[in-house]
Amino acid sequence: MVIGGTSEQPELVARRRIEIADATISGSKQPFHAAEPMDFLEGKVFLERCTARTLGLAREAMQAAIDGLRDRGCAAKTCGIILGSGRTLPPLEAILKSHALIHTAEGEFYRHALVSAAGECKLKVRGVKERELHDRAAAELGVPAKLIERRIAEMGKAAGPPWTQDQKYAALVAWMALKAYESDRYSRSK
Repeated sequence: MVIGGTSEQPELVARRRIEIADATISGSKQPFHAAEPMDFLEGKVFLERCTARTLGLAREAMQAAIDGLRDRGCAAKTCGIILGSGRTLPPLEAILKSHALIHTAEGEFYRHALVSAAGECKLKVRGVKERELHDRAAAELGVPAKLIERRIAEMGKAAGPPWTQDQKYAALVAWMALKAYESDRYSRSK
């Protein structure tokens, strides 16, 4: 999601779904699941290969989005990302022995790729844990929760279907990133 305008009048500028799993690598969409039945060394090498490709694809996709915005006269300055719980993962060997940790590791794998890509593209990253999203949004935006829900719904109507939960969350964290960018800019101008 790309949110523009101001934090007081946010508007959906663009949306796109990016693929950062390499379809030419069998199992790359769920790399930890694919690595689970492999012997440890083989799984580790597989994950390293998936990581390298995913980081590259994320960087390419992020840069393409930035270039597309620039072509429309917009400048990308910041990036909002929904974070996981923040729980520290154990070593790889322990991850591959626990189905629950495999799911957690895959989420972190893709979030890390996006954060890395944003950094390489010189975007400031604003991360918010999913479970804190709505409470922090209301506090940081200074907008009642009902109004936030209404504005997000309006963005969805403008975008057209589908307007899924992940897209709503992406729009909300992008709005929060816009607000943080405005606050930083204001602080620097003093």
